[in-house]
Amino acid sequence: MADTKRLLMEGASDAVGFAGGALAGFWLGQLLGFDIFATGYGTASLAGIVLVGLGGGLGLQAARRCQMGRRRCSEQEK
Repeated sequence: MADTKRLLMEGASDAVGFAGGALAGFWLGQLLGFDIFATGYGTASLAGIVLVGLGGGLGLQAARRCQMGRRRCSEQEK
């Protein structure tokens, strides 16, 4: 049961990290004037899509690093 809870928390953390990073990338693109929902695939639209993808990936990696740090901390306490 503990393994199931750990996996559920890991999946939820990954999802939150990815979604948060993607939203950060989206809003950064909006601030820079890159609209991912513009008609056609112009340079600004593609740059916005790239920022969303990079933000999602970086958010996921940040969430995983946070998980690793917590796991190490809890292992040292035992």
